Amino acid sequence: MADMKAVLSVAGSDCSAGAGIQADLKTFSALNVYGMSVITSVVAENTKRVISVYDLPPDIIKDQINAVFEDIEVSAVKVGMIKSKEIMETVFEALKKNNAANIVCDPVMLAKGGEELMNKTAVEYLRNYVIPCCNVFTPNIPEAEVILNRKIKTEEDMINASLDICKMGAKSCLIKGGHYQGEATDILCIDNRIHKFTSKRINTKNTHGTGCTLSSAITALISKGYEVSKAVEKAKNYITGAIENSLDIGKGSGPLNHFYNIQYKD
Repeated sequence: MADMKAVLSVAGSDCSAGAGIQADLKTFSALNVYGMSVITSVVAENTKRVISVYDLPPDIIKDQINAVFEDIEVSAVKVGMIKSKEIMETVFEALKKNNAANIVCDPVMLAKGGEELMNKTAVEYLRNYVIPCCNVFTPNIPEAEVILNRKIKTEEDMINASLDICKMGAKSCLIKGGHYQGEATDILCIDNRIHKFTSKRINTKNTHGTGCTLSSAITALISKGYEVSKAVEKAKNYITGAIENSLDIGKGSGPLNHFYNIQYKD
């Protein structure tokens, strides 16, 4: 298809393929965009735990970004796991140099098992330099608490958090409510306007990679020309179906079914 949009994910690699680059590429394919990847870290993990993380040398990361941009028109960029300040600087300097547009950043700070995936100096750089580069910034509640250095316990707290992160420079901020009790409500702030997206909470342990999948779905939809609020709405619908049809693979928190709406008969 000549008019297929090309989108890039800059993130860590998950060898169990439930999260990270692998989840992003599956999501891009499911939403009919051409997915490309720049690996920042190789993560040895499965559905139960993170075993180890190896950060790639910054020069290799920069070369990957430049290789894509010198050859292919990139319609949108999703940025996921970046563990260190040095890599974060490398990524955002390279994206700026290449005039990257439509940047969606999912600040991956903790694995589902609680392992730290971003160090403290990187968090400070994120506050001051990364957030102002973002068209859409998509923290969950624990990540927003770290960024703002305060607790978020109510829906009003979520609204205020999204407003405050936009004041830090993000064009829009989506606070994901998966860690909040009750219905799954996400709060989106655009131009000081608040949008609420509520979906039923699905009773399943298989939610590995939900944050990666949601942010990459938003990226894919923005690349196709959807406004941010509509992209979030459609991405929420997609991820709800992927969770409802999640896969019981592994002994821990299993992966989503990214291709639940695609059937192939051999």
